[in-house]
Amino acid sequence: MDTETFREELEAAFCWDRNDEIPRRPAMTAFLQKTRLHQARWREAHGHPIGTQPYRPRPGVDLRPVGSRVPLDYGVETGANFLTPAALDAARARTSFVEPEQSFDHQRLWADLLSSEALAFNLFGDLAADVRRADRALHTWMPDAPGRVSEIRFAHSPGRLDPQWLNSLRAFDTAFVLDIGDGSQGIVGIDVKYHERLKPEQPKPENLWRDREVHDRSGAFRAGAFDKVKGRSELCLIWLEHLLLLSMVQHPSGAWTWGRYLVVQPAANIDMVGLSARYGELLADPATFASMTVQELLDPGVLTAKTTAALRDRYLDLGR
Repeated sequence: MDTETFREELEAAFCWDRNDEIPRRPAMTAFLQKTRLHQARWREAHGHPIGTQPYRPRPGVDLRPVGSRVPLDYGVETGANFLTPAALDAARARTSFVEPEQSFDHQRLWADLLSSEALAFNLFGDLAADVRRADRALHTWMPDAPGRVSEIRFAHSPGRLDPQWLNSLRAFDTAFVLDIGDGSQGIVGIDVKYHERLKPEQPKPENLWRDREVHDRSGAFRAGAFDKVKGRSELCLIWLEHLLLLSMVQHPSGAWTWGRYLVVQPAANIDMVGLSARYGELLADPATFASMTVQELLDPGVLTAKTTAALRDRYLDLGR
């Protein structure tokens, strides 16, 4: 299918979005456009109504249909963005309370089919409801992880804007908590990516003192790594979330004695796969960092066949 015909297909499905066009990078442009269109086709196939921009009608603001969304009220009522009852239960449970200083985009979670936060619930919601299966899954993915999984948390930070941790608003999409057996705990903090693209960000200059403190104390980084991430760069957010994990295992309470930061993304998202590889090059000791594709999480069969098939159909089998 030529470019003009594909654009017509995107427009017909209300999926044409200029933000999906990446200059001089046709492979990434194609991934962003195909995933948006795929979510619209998935929505149609499952009989869900089309959503809009903005998510909720506002006086004086024209509504624009968006194929990769469902209506917000419909999404909240039906849980259409979630693939299993356990994933929906986990999302409802997490949105029923507020962690201190949290910033949480409820509209995107419930109504945007491209939401990485929703993907996190869909990937790990079944495991949150069954810690034995969660323990088997985590030790299949990470055989060296100590202890046993006792809990899974979503949109979690040990303490936002708290200098005991990272003094920032960063959080993990999902966190597997492990009981080590000696009274301490371990944690796998997970960042899930789906439709994201490379975007430079900058750490807050006023918090660089704390970022540097955690960075240097960890012993995880090569010489000169700090200079590559302290300014505006595409590595910024992955570095800050890794630092959040490292701040936990450095905490003077000794409550967390083992940790690893895991980035998960589709294999076809070459931006995120490449970003994880570039970040790994900054590390002298990679023990606290890992990257896996969604396919690698699903391949061992640790989730039920039904959930695995639903995840592949929803997020990976893009066609075209």
